[in-house]
Amino acid sequence: MSAQPALGRPIRGPSALDGDLRRFLHLTRTLAVSDFRLRFFGSALGYFWQLMRPLLLFGVLYVVFTQAIKLGARVNYFPAVLLTAIVLYTFFSEATNNAVTAVVDRENLVRKIQFPRLVVPTTAVVTASFNLLLNFLVILVFALASGVRPHVLWLEVPFILLALFALTMGLAALLSALYVRFRDVKPIWDVMLQILLYASPVIYALETIDSREAQKILMMNPLAAIIQQMRHALIDPTAMSAATAAGGWARLMIPIGITVVLVVLGFWYFNREAPRIAEEL
Repeated sequence: MSAQPALGRPIRGPSALDGDLRRFLHLTRTLAVSDFRLRFFGSALGYFWQLMRPLLLFGVLYVVFTQAIKLGARVNYFPAVLLTAIVLYTFFSEATNNAVTAVVDRENLVRKIQFPRLVVPTTAVVTASFNLLLNFLVILVFALASGVRPHVLWLEVPFILLALFALTMGLAALLSALYVRFRDVKPIWDVMLQILLYASPVIYALETIDSREAQKILMMNPLAAIIQQMRHALIDPTAMSAATAAGGWARLMIPIGITVVLVVLGFWYFNREAPRIAEEL
């Protein structure tokens, strides 16, 4: 009997990155730009509507906290602080919420074409990042108009945004892969976003909480630490930094560690599930 011909190396399914970083970045940019343009296609006001969401929430909360409850009087540059927190939270909420269903929404693409699967949730985050950068320009104008002056701590801002992007990307990868198998992820994450809204200094400033222990507990939340540090670096250097609010640099390692774990876990789980995603859809 003649020996059977060698079958060669087994064919592996598509992975998260497929080992080609340049292709991954090119696809992500192309899809993100397309999604961003399509979002405003046929709209006469275009980006104005994207800007209106955080501004409307800002307007309502500003009136409530300056006229009704009057908490704003205790906070320096309160309007700028409030708007900054709302914009950061809006980015986080929009990016992760869109990423949850991103893979399922692109079912036809995932089934028919082999490409780095991580492109899909990354596109959702990058598209939201376009909105964040545009809204951030509004923050800068608003802050300067409110009396904030440029200072050396502004050099921290790109690193704070990078930390926010990493946290968001880790969760986006994890949630999008989980949703393929477990459709309960969507309503659960909707509830979690509401919890995070109140567990972060978005609609209130940290010093309005009288309990020092409660402030330290809140700073264990990575999103809360990022928002507080952005306030300290961008708006008011006299406000508590994230490290001070957390009770020292040692305690700040908790939200930093959680962020690192979420990034690693998100990529690991998504990469593990990537070859089977098409079968699960």
